[in-house]
Amino acid sequence: VQLVESGGGLVQPGGSLRLSCVASGFTFSSYWIYWVRQAPGKGLEWVSAIRTGGDSTYYADSVKGRFTISRDNAKNTLYLQMNSLKPEDTALYYCARRGIYSSDYGLWALDAWGQGTLVTVSS
Repeated sequence: VQLVESGGGLVQPGGSLRLSCVASGFTFSSYWIYWVRQAPGKGLEWVSAIRTGGDSTYYADSVKGRFTISRDNAKNTLYLQMNSLKPEDTALYYCARRGIYSSDYGLWALDAWGQGTLVTVSS
């Protein structure tokens, strides 16, 4: 199982970037996939999620209306289009595969992660 992110970089406030995540080693189309980020010195923050077929998408309030998640199951690739970027969007962005549900914790496990791609929003 492998997830490889790309597309990060330095962008000015108000700019745009598109992140990609290429999956291999599993049936990509059978899994929900998440974007999760970690800002410098802070914890992990869920950003967005997409259902297996791409027909349902979900966003954190902090990015709603600015970010768009999508997927191309034929290419085993996940995307995150990020517009109107803000300095507070600066973070390491990870894609992650949703695994099994833990009834003990009431949470879905993210059981495979990429290495992350760094997004820096600064003038």
